[in-house]
Amino acid sequence: MTAIHNAREALVWQLEAGIDECIGEAPVNRFIEPGANEALEAEASVESQHVSRNASRTVRRIEARPEQAPAPAAQVEIPGVQSAWEQAAACATVEELEAAVRGFEECSLKKTATNTVFSDGNPAAKVMFVGEAPGADEDRQGKPFIGPSGQLLDKMAASIGLDRTGFYITNIVFWRPPGNRNPTTNEIALCLPFVERHIELIDPDILIPLGGPATKTLLGEQQGITRLRGKWRTYQSKNLAAPVDVMPFLHPAYLLRSPAAKKDAWRDLLAVKDKLNAG
Repeated sequence: MTAIHNAREALVWQLEAGIDECIGEAPVNRFIEPGANEALEAEASVESQHVSRNASRTVRRIEARPEQAPAPAAQVEIPGVQSAWEQAAACATVEELEAAVRGFEECSLKKTATNTVFSDGNPAAKVMFVGEAPGADEDRQGKPFIGPSGQLLDKMAASIGLDRTGFYITNIVFWRPPGNRNPTTNEIALCLPFVERHIELIDPDILIPLGGPATKTLLGEQQGITRLRGKWRTYQSKNLAAPVDVMPFLHPAYLLRSPAAKKDAWRDLLAVKDKLNAG
């Protein structure tokens, strides 16, 4: 039992660290006879292609959404996504958006969560953080990043002169996934219309996605976070007057497990500080 528990923790650690790529397209079972892998590899390849197609639909939706075009296939195929886009688009203020999110019943995560976790901080701030999903502490109290990861994030922000009156924070999903698992593609797709509208209404000068899932979702990237962090990018959506500068960060949960990576996080913090001072 201990071995299984440790193995699960190791997998969670790797995902939070952005280790989400493998050398081969399919796993290889080294315990079966040579040649028997071929059928397994073929089956795994078909499944991998199916998953990749589903994920790429969401990415394509982010990259190109004509103003008057009909909803992309991914929005139609996942029940509730079209409704989410319509409800999010109708919100003219952050308060209206929060009410829409709290009333949204299409995401199954809401049924198992204790609270809706919408946001925290100052909506007028220049810096907006976007994490992945609420954890147990956040689910209990209804605020993002208040557990150990949030406490570290507060210390990181304080090192460049920011506190929660000087930044704003939310997640790419608003309800805790059971067991703190990663949110699925469908769950992200259902929340994404509200997240995009959220960014448009806050209209920050600097957007900071925390960790691999948030970065990939907002930027439509497939690379791991260790390759994406430390490099300025831009985020653009239909209702933003101008592109927003983006600096992907390592997730604080990863930094708690890998203190040696804090030197990279410090460099990224200084880059944000320089950008704020230059502005």
